[in-house]
Amino acid sequence: MPLLKPSGIGLALYAAIGLVAASGARSTTMTGPEVNSAVQHDTLHSLRGVMPRPDDFVKNSHAHPVHPLPFIDGPGNQSDGAVQSSGTGSFAPALGGGFEGVGQGFSGPQGTFTVNSAPPDTNGAVGATQYVQIVNSAFAVFDKSTKAVVYGPVTTNTLWSGFGGPCETDNDGDAVVVYDKAAGRWVISQFAVTASPYFQCVAVSATSDATGAYYRYAFPYGSSFPDYPKMGVWPDAYYETFNMFNGNTFAGAKLCAYNRNAMLSGAAATQQCFQLSTSYGGVLPADLDGSTAPPAGSPNYLMNFGSSSLNLWKFHVDWSNTANTTLAGPTNIPVASFAAACGGATCIPQYGTRQQLDSLADRLMFRLAYRNFGTYQSLVVSHSVKVGTNRKNPYTGIRWYEIRNPGSTPVVYQQSTFSPDTTYRWMGSVAMDKLGDMALGYSVSSGSIHPGIRYTGRLVSDPLSTMQAENSIIEGLGSQSGNNLARWGDYSAMTVDPTDDCTFWYTTEYLQNTGSFNWNTRIASFKFPSCQ
Repeated sequence: MPLLKPSGIGLALYAAIGLVAASGARSTTMTGPEVNSAVQHDTLHSLRGVMPRPDDFVKNSHAHPVHPLPFIDGPGNQSDGAVQSSGTGSFAPALGGGFEGVGQGFSGPQGTFTVNSAPPDTNGAVGATQYVQIVNSAFAVFDKSTKAVVYGPVTTNTLWSGFGGPCETDNDGDAVVVYDKAAGRWVISQFAVTASPYFQCVAVSATSDATGAYYRYAFPYGSSFPDYPKMGVWPDAYYETFNMFNGNTFAGAKLCAYNRNAMLSGAAATQQCFQLSTSYGGVLPADLDGSTAPPAGSPNYLMNFGSSSLNLWKFHVDWSNTANTTLAGPTNIPVASFAAACGGATCIPQYGTRQQLDSLADRLMFRLAYRNFGTYQSLVVSHSVKVGTNRKNPYTGIRWYEIRNPGSTPVVYQQSTFSPDTTYRWMGSVAMDKLGDMALGYSVSSGSIHPGIRYTGRLVSDPLSTMQAENSIIEGLGSQSGNNLARWGDYSAMTVDPTDDCTFWYTTEYLQNTGSFNWNTRIASFKFPSCQ
C-alpha cells in the first residue's frame, strides 16, 4: 500500500497553514461508570529491604503474544499527506549522556539480568534524583547524576513481595512507570494475568525515593483480559487504559481512573471505569508534564486514532458522587491522510537476516504528553505510518501531532511524518519541554543496518510541522534472528526532567549481538541549549 510524498511546495504550504480544525462529528456523554474497590492494599516499608531470589531470571525464554486491534485506519491505500522528507538545517541537540539499561548481561547491586521474554516493553521515567527503567519482567533504579545503578535488576513483581495473591506470584509483564511530578511520587503498574480473575497491580511510592516505601493495590478485572495497560498522571486520578479481550476476541477499550488522593496516603482506594465498544482500541490517557496544572476541574484527555483522524475523549471523575462521573466523546479530529505501517503487522527489515520485526502500528505510541502553557494547552503523541511509493516494500516513518485546545475545540496545530530517507522508523515517543520545544525518539532499521536508536526534535521557533536533522543515540550491533521472533518494542518512553523541565530522557531497545532473546536497552538524555 504505497504512500505518496507531497511536493516541497505542498509541504511548505501545509506547514504555513498549520492549523487544522476539528470536525463537527457528534460525540456522546457516558455516565454510570463501573465502580469497584481494590481487593487488597497494604504498605511495603522499604523496597531496599526486599531480597530477590538469584534464579528469578533463569526461566524458559518466551515471546509474549501480540493481541492485534481491529483494523481501524481506513482502506489502507492512503498516501501520506504530511511527509517531511528531509530534516531542517539544524541538528537535534547533542546527547548529554547515554548508558545501558536493563538487558542481556546487565548487572547491578541485585545481580545480573538474563532475558527471558520478548518484547521488552521498554519504558522509563525521570524523577527528582533518580531514573527508573522498567522492562517486561524487571526494573532498575539509577542515580540521575552519576548514571549508576542503585537498585536492581529485580523482577517487577519484587514490588509486591509479601503482598500475597497473583500480584506477588505472577510476573506477567506490560509494566509501566510514570512519575507524579506534583506529588514527587513514582507510580508503577503491572498486570497479573496468569489465570482468571485478572488484576492490575499498582504501587505508589511514599516519597520521591524509588527504593523506599510503597503503597500497594490490586484492582480487579474479572475474566476479561486487560491487555496493554497505559497510565497517565492527572490531579484528580491516575488514569489507566486497557485493550480488553474475551479469550482472543477484542472486547473494546476500557478507560479507568484510580483514586489518586487516597493512594498518595496508602488509604483504601476505588477505581471508576468506562467500557467502550469494539470500535475503539489503543486509547492513551494524557500524562501531565510541567509544573502548571491543568485548569481547575479539567477532565483527563484520552486519545486514539481512526481513519486519517484522531479521537478525543474527556474523562471527568467525581470521587464523592460517582453519578457525576462522565466520559464525553469521542470528538473526531481529521488529520493528514495516513496508512498504518505494515498494516499494523510485521514488515520491518533488518541487516543480515530475513526475520522482520513487528511495527505495532495499529495504535498510538506511549505517551500522550500534556502540557499547560497558560495561554493554551497542548497534547503531543506519535504513531508509525507507511511512507514511500514502492508497493512491495514501502518503508515507514513517524507521524507526530501537536493538538491544542483539547478542553474546548481541539485543533491540529501542527503535524508531520518524519521520514528523511528510506530507513524504516517506528516505535516512537514524543514530549515537549517548558518552552514548547519538542523531542521525538524512535527505532530505526533497514536491510542495510541493524536496529538502532535515533532521535530528532524541533525548537518552538522552527517552522511549523518540521523536525530538525536526526541524531543517533546508538547504532545497533546485531539483528534479532531465529525462533521466528518478530516481537519488538512494544513501546518506548520520552519523558522530561522535572527539576529543570528542559532535559529529555529517552529509552528503548536495541541489540549488541545478532541472536534471539538477547535484547539490550539504552537510556539517553539531552536538551536544547536555549532551554535553561
